[in-house]
Amino acid sequence: MLRLLRYIGHRLYTTWATFWFVLPFVLTYPLQWYLSRRPQHHRYLHALNRQWARLFILMWGVPVETIRKQPLPPGQPCVYVANHSSYIDIPLLFRSIPGWLNIMGKSSLAKVPLWGPIFGSVYITVDRSSAVSRGRAMVQARRTLEAGRSVVIFPEGRIGQHPGQQLDEFKEGAFQLAIAAGVPIVPVTMPLNHRFMPDVEGLRVRYSPLAIILHEPIPTVGLTAEDAPKLKQQAFSVIASALRPQAGGIPEASTWRKPASAPPTTRQHTSA
Repeated sequence: MLRLLRYIGHRLYTTWATFWFVLPFVLTYPLQWYLSRRPQHHRYLHALNRQWARLFILMWGVPVETIRKQPLPPGQPCVYVANHSSYIDIPLLFRSIPGWLNIMGKSSLAKVPLWGPIFGSVYITVDRSSAVSRGRAMVQARRTLEAGRSVVIFPEGRIGQHPGQQLDEFKEGAFQLAIAAGVPIVPVTMPLNHRFMPDVEGLRVRYSPLAIILHEPIPTVGLTAEDAPKLKQQAFSVIASALRPQAGGIPEASTWRKPASAPPTTRQHTSA
């Protein structure tokens, strides 16, 4: 009975979370489409996306712990580098980081029906298997910083294989970019997102607290391209230090069926 009640609870909460994610988008879709068609309006579309993220995270009813180690100087663009563990990483970043952001996401996001073309027209998409695409994305990111707009990059390049427990190896592109542009690196740790919505086949949502830690900026003024590996390792260590290994691992799939019991073992008697 307890298993059945837990299964029903999971299904109801998944439906509730999905409803509050989808409803605001559907209601604002005409406005989002209009704003996405005009580059001069992209700032307002990002502000709308931030309010959308704030609303549905609020309606999910989960507590969000937000820690800012040190405020940034007003108007200072920077490169935020964050661990990647869940489908809700981008909304939590939009909710928590002020200002008009650009974000680098995988090219498949632009193929999501309705929302994908809007994301692809406003933010940076990259096919990490293509050197040309990676180069084009870095050029877009550099122009973004030169325009005074911060950039968010996931240096792991994908959702980590062991979310909440350990980081995948970082790529150097974000750190080379920050050094070339002379802007700070801001490490960001999101240690619990995988508990709410893990990267699994199908949709799996579990009520779980969330947390985001914006660490102290790491200056890059005076650094050269040769310093990128050291800068990468420094950011890696800072982000990893705020993971919560006790919360690692993926929530189990919910089922109302009892697990099949193992067949009884039979003892074989041998005669002397």
